[in-house]
Amino acid sequence: MKRVLSVFVVAMFILSLGGAALAEEKKESAAPAQAKKPAFEKSELRTVTATVEAVDQTTRMVTLKGPKGNTITFKAGEEVRNLPQVKVGDQVEAKYYESLVVDVKKPGEATPGMTEEQVAGRAKPGEMPAAAMANKVTLTATITAIDKKKPSVTLKGPEGNVKEVKIKDPKKLENVKVGDLVVITYTEAFAISVEKPKKK
Repeated sequence: MKRVLSVFVVAMFILSLGGAALAEEKKESAAPAQAKKPAFEKSELRTVTATVEAVDQTTRMVTLKGPKGNTITFKAGEEVRNLPQVKVGDQVEAKYYESLVVDVKKPGEATPGMTEEQVAGRAKPGEMPAAAMANKVTLTATITAIDKKKPSVTLKGPEGNVKEVKIKDPKKLENVKVGDLVVITYTEAFAISVEKPKKK
């Protein structure tokens, strides 16, 4: 319940920024349905590389130095496999991917609700430490009201929570009707790996 509510609130906040205005439904054409672009789509990939400054195999404490000289010390839990492979000078690369896609569907094309998918993996014994995880949340809300004067739409989430969302461009509401569905897909992925410094 709390998870559904928090995802819904965050998604509605992002929509209210205006950039995620509802898409204008295109007139029928010969193009396949999957070719239709979503109402809003944004993704970002960030990569950070740090150097191992110290590692204590007994206490499992590791110190990393970032690209700007800042350092951080933390304890590598037992879930961090193959820590003995890590040495001072090794490079740690962390990548974070985030994506938000918002689309409008007609009744019957989607079902109100929320689904969540998670995938995780880590290095095999003997390999350099590495781990990756991905989380994908899809939330489908129903449009219960449209106010073209404001302009805004009112969305009802899967738990019955209701939120009014302002729309930046009134033209985007021309082919949107009460009963249509707004599908919000949020994806985040994180990967970290340790590599030996490259020989010059």
